[in-house]
Amino acid sequence: MWQVTGQPEQTRPGRCVAVLTHTGRPEAVKAAARLVSGLSAAGIESAMPAEDLEIMQSQIGDARVVPLMPNGVGGHHVDGCELVVVLGGDGTILRAADWVIDTEVALLGVNLGHVGFLAEAESSEIDSIVDHVIDRSYTVEERFTIDVNICDENNDVVWSSFAVNEVSIEKAARERMLEIVVDIDGRPLSRWSCDGVLVSTPTGSTAYAFSAGGPVIWPDVEALLLVPLSAHALFARPLVLSPYSRVLIELVDSAQTEGVVWCDGRRYTTLRGGMEVAVTQGARRLRLARLSRAPFTDRLVNKFGLRSEGWRGAAEQRHASE
Repeated sequence: MWQVTGQPEQTRPGRCVAVLTHTGRPEAVKAAARLVSGLSAAGIESAMPAEDLEIMQSQIGDARVVPLMPNGVGGHHVDGCELVVVLGGDGTILRAADWVIDTEVALLGVNLGHVGFLAEAESSEIDSIVDHVIDRSYTVEERFTIDVNICDENNDVVWSSFAVNEVSIEKAARERMLEIVVDIDGRPLSRWSCDGVLVSTPTGSTAYAFSAGGPVIWPDVEALLLVPLSAHALFARPLVLSPYSRVLIELVDSAQTEGVVWCDGRRYTTLRGGMEVAVTQGARRLRLARLSRAPFTDRLVNKFGLRSEGWRGAAEQRHASE
């Protein structure tokens, strides 16, 4: 993690911030309009997809906003932008990750969802967010990603992608289980009949992997997390692996069912018998902007509403007040 440097400025020609919002949610559009207006008043130009701009035009008035150019692969070019502010849930933030993963641009997430672990601030804090952006008073941290390559029976790569949270291999038919073999660092681990398996980053340990019974991993820990999904096996525990491990998951050739490979629940492809999914540490990092230095423990407590006094401490407090 490092501090973003630069003198606070009220105006600076050429400063531009990309904005992505969930336009299907009125509160997101309202928050985005307030953000854009605040930045414009400070002389900072905003950029957003043309379709978003069209929807929001009536709410942003004469604010300085320009359209982002599509990059041809479902995202938009953000070169020249100093930051991408994302208003929405983690799904919207993962969508924005496609825009920045090959750049040096950081994401700042504004939560409009439920838990929103990838988000840094709440929509009620828009005015404060504007001030942080104007002053460049935020830090940037890099998050571990994973690379995914799928090979066919001839060992030819037929599909590649990346994931910020996780890659999941799931059954395509509800009534049939997958038969898979898992290999770690060139050595066989186990064969499972299961609903699927996922490989997660530390960032994703509070997402799908958490719901599947995996442990929470602090985001600054370098590791891979392997979690089987409803496996019929004596040994089917979540495993924390070295960040340098290579996980190979093969759909058994004799299997009478197909699987589906998902990356972050956004990009997917079909997995047929005999095909292999190779998962390794990603060559790229996702840059996330942070407005505070609060430790992850505090974030975990706040997001899940954990009561640090526990049930016994709460009972003691009740008795003390009687």
